[in-house]
Amino acid sequence: MTGDVFDPEQLSRCISCGFCLPACPTYAMTGDEASSPRGRITLMRALQDGTLPPDDDTLAEQSSFCLGCRACEPVCPAGVEYGSLLEQWRVHQWRGWRRPLVARALMLLVEQRWLLRLSGLVRRAARGRAATPAPTASASGAAPAPGSAAVGGAGAQLMLGCVERGLYPAVSRAAHALAPELAVPTVQGCCGALHAHNGDLAGGERLAERLGADLPGTIVTTSGGCAAHLASVLGRDRVRELSTWLADRPAGAELRVGGRRARVTLQDSCHLRNGLGVFAEPRALLRQVADHVELPSAAACCGAAGTYSLLRPKDSRRILDAKLDEIEAAGVDLVVTVNPGCLRQLRTGLRRRRSAVRAVHLAELLARVESS
Repeated sequence: MTGDVFDPEQLSRCISCGFCLPACPTYAMTGDEASSPRGRITLMRALQDGTLPPDDDTLAEQSSFCLGCRACEPVCPAGVEYGSLLEQWRVHQWRGWRRPLVARALMLLVEQRWLLRLSGLVRRAARGRAATPAPTASASGAAPAPGSAAVGGAGAQLMLGCVERGLYPAVSRAAHALAPELAVPTVQGCCGALHAHNGDLAGGERLAERLGADLPGTIVTTSGGCAAHLASVLGRDRVRELSTWLADRPAGAELRVGGRRARVTLQDSCHLRNGLGVFAEPRALLRQVADHVELPSAAACCGAAGTYSLLRPKDSRRILDAKLDEIEAAGVDLVVTVNPGCLRQLRTGLRRRRSAVRAVHLAELLARVESS
């Protein structure tokens, strides 16, 4: 009997009702019960009680095949924290040499703080002043103005991210242009989401806590996946995704294409929507500046899923292709993302198809409107 892989209380919540099945991308792709959240929890229980040996091939395959998108969580009447269970599962399945080589290499890379800082400097990611104390209540008891949220007397700071800093530095520059009140320290590391999702929960927590010390006060991030991970470790009061930070700020212009108001659609960040329940705010911002077109599958994973597109490229592409069909059929000019992994996935797919649709981060779109 294995017995100590999963939190018993979390594992016991599943009542096998099947509400999760229609929400699961891999179940939709295969129709295989083992590839659904309910089926995977059955496998987890078999591992926990020793019914299946730890080196069982089905356990290895299904822990890897799962996207970890957490789409099953909002529809679960029992409140199963499936994302947490999957992370615990991968700690067991991917321990030591069993962790995929690509994941190990990326995890080692993002732990090099000097390299992250150098990539930000070379690629010209946002740079700004150091953190300053946040406004405090006045003698009359008045609270700080909206947008100046803080914790422990420290101000709000922009998180640069590890992937985004090197691949998409324009995103942090755009975010800082939209919210110049944010401090942008260059000495900041990885948030640890990559570790947590790839079988190193302890490492993920360690990196999140270190980033929390690097960025005291409120952390504002342009990455939905990072926001969800940081909130799980540091607490939701410490973390704000950019659209929630900008939510109360009216736009002064609109985005036009060919003399008309632009048509845009949004691809949700799975962890931001399913983990933190944030999806209305980016849509509200888009409606201020363009005609928003809702995709039927906007809330469904695009196939990026952190390292998934690198570890399982064929499965990732199958999921992406259906998404791209929808995007092109919607007749939009732009597809907007709130996560760097989704941005990379959609840009790659649209470029491969030579599509006229362009993928852009929300921060870039809003900054373009403000500068026009």
